Amino acid sequence: MKKLCMSLMILLVALTGCGQPSTGNQAQQPAAEAPKAEGDKPADSAGGEIKIGGLFNVTGGQASLDGPSLAGFQLAAEEINAAGGVNGKKIKVVSVDGKTDATASANGMQELIDVEKVVAVAGFSDTAFAAAAGPIAQNAGVPFVSTGATSPTLPDLVGYSMFMAAFGDDVQAHAIADFSLEKLNAKNAWVLTDTSADFTMNVSKFFTDRYTAKGGKVVLEDKYDGAADTDFSAQITRLKNLPTKPEVLLVSALPDKAGVVVKQIREKGIDTPIVSCDGFDTPALVEMGGVPQTNNVFFSTHMSMENKDEKVQNFIKAYKAKTGKEPENAFAALGYDTMYLIADAIKNAGSEDPKAIRDTLALTKGFKGVTGEISYEDSRVPTKSVTIIEVKDGKFTFRDSIIPKK
Repeated sequence: MKKLCMSLMILLVALTGCGQPSTGNQAQQPAAEAPKAEGDKPADSAGGEIKIGGLFNVTGGQASLDGPSLAGFQLAAEEINAAGGVNGKKIKVVSVDGKTDATASANGMQELIDVEKVVAVAGFSDTAFAAAAGPIAQNAGVPFVSTGATSPTLPDLVGYSMFMAAFGDDVQAHAIADFSLEKLNAKNAWVLTDTSADFTMNVSKFFTDRYTAKGGKVVLEDKYDGAADTDFSAQITRLKNLPTKPEVLLVSALPDKAGVVVKQIREKGIDTPIVSCDGFDTPALVEMGGVPQTNNVFFSTHMSMENKDEKVQNFIKAYKAKTGKEPENAFAALGYDTMYLIADAIKNAGSEDPKAIRDTLALTKGFKGVTGEISYEDSRVPTKSVTIIEVKDGKFTFRDSIIPKK
């Protein structure tokens, strides 16, 4: 997920200085780094612990995604430590709240690197915040793995130290477009987009491009400002007045508005299937949208809690034992996978040097996580299957698993 406005671009320029963001080619051959002074080395060796940063938005509009992700991240660290740690050392998670604010996110990354001396950082379910904090990690040569950001261009935007644990928006938008055409038999679509976020705009673009290329027709593209709008009656009126009635409604919304939009659509008597992407994968969808109103809603995301795979079910049991409740969404599992992914790289590197960890991460192939298999063969964005969830009586139920064909 992502939100690239002019102020964010200014922030990125300030963070990266006069240089341009690294390209994909640099991912395989990182630029040479000046040797670090002894005092700049991560302060973990003597203490017998490995510090890993957790930079998540546990307050603000992203909390319903990042809170579970941090809990999963911490759970994985506890399991690793209980099994003996990594290379004989225990992991210490150093957590900082990004507060759903770009400046706080950047400051949090600076704190983790300069003060805490972490060897790697994970965090964020939204690209805007990963893009704000990422250049600081890049400049320091510290690997940064975004748990849930989904912009396919994020690693190249930030540089060779940036990795993603989730698939890209193009993949999940293509999956929900294919599902709409092939499983819902919907040949006409209405598209509503939150213009305040790059994530939502890109989801709509990727959906529309895929949907129309495969024979579907978009009868109207409408929009709203997610940062300001709470009343969607004008958009819904235009929807109701369309001469050609759409057979599916794409609502590209952020978590804090997803349920609100759905509820208002249903209150106007429209029961057409509503589809979206992982911005809908939050308890807030049903909490704000209501139980009957969110029926006939489908969204693409990273995993299903109904998956009977032993790895998935063991994660769910462990998460419930730690938090007292089942995982709220797939972002909890993404956080969990990311910790194991980083720990695996540290183990295989045989070192706590950030550059060695980064280089080993880039060689990851066939890493089996709860949310699927991760390989960084051609890029630092993994290719993974997409899960389609249907909302039934307030419950998120598995509907399909799709790997979109090109």
